[in-house]
Amino acid sequence: MESIITLQNATAGYDGRVQVKGVNLNIDSHDFIGIVGPNGGGKTTLLRMILKLLPTMEGKVCYWKGDTETSHLAIGYLPQYSNIDREFPISVEEVVLQGLNASKSLLRRFNADHRQKVRKALDQLQIADLARNPIKRLSGGQLQRVLFARAIVGEPEVLVLDEPNTYVDRKSEQTMRSLIRELSAKCAIIMVSHDTDYIVGAANKLVEVNEKVTIRETF
Repeated sequence: MESIITLQNATAGYDGRVQVKGVNLNIDSHDFIGIVGPNGGGKTTLLRMILKLLPTMEGKVCYWKGDTETSHLAIGYLPQYSNIDREFPISVEEVVLQGLNASKSLLRRFNADHRQKVRKALDQLQIADLARNPIKRLSGGQLQRVLFARAIVGEPEVLVLDEPNTYVDRKSEQTMRSLIRELSAKCAIIMVSHDTDYIVGAANKLVEVNEKVTIRETF
């Protein structure tokens, strides 16, 4: 199986202070990478380094198309906490459409095909009935599912999830887990979760982060 992301002796942190050090990790096109560890241990730092939102202090992170290094992969990202302005006058559909910005030129409008993809993503999260609702009317769990829909609407090559079940109820959690299982057959998944039992059962590679990074295959 081909690697699409590689970390080579990758080290990162903030303000000159190292949080994760010397990570060597190959992420293949259908890997399910589970990231676990204590709060403050560096899980989100590792995610941000993989996403190239945080530059490496040493080593490097590379994206690949076959044997060729590339500057871009189609990546869907669901952060643990969103900084979206709940008072901004924008609908659920418009939020999810943002996940398709890369599929059109800046000056082109979204078309019927884009909106059909949005409807499909919302339906997968069982929130299609909320499409026209302004986001300020959503509960925390509903907004989390909307942001999940935004992460998957562009059919990413890599789906990055940081505690995706934040704010959601048990029924919605089961819906999201079923969808994650379905998506894992189509793309690589990198997921941070405090639910170790779930991650050990779902992921084929487990990354334990507590300043030191330990990687092991689960099956």
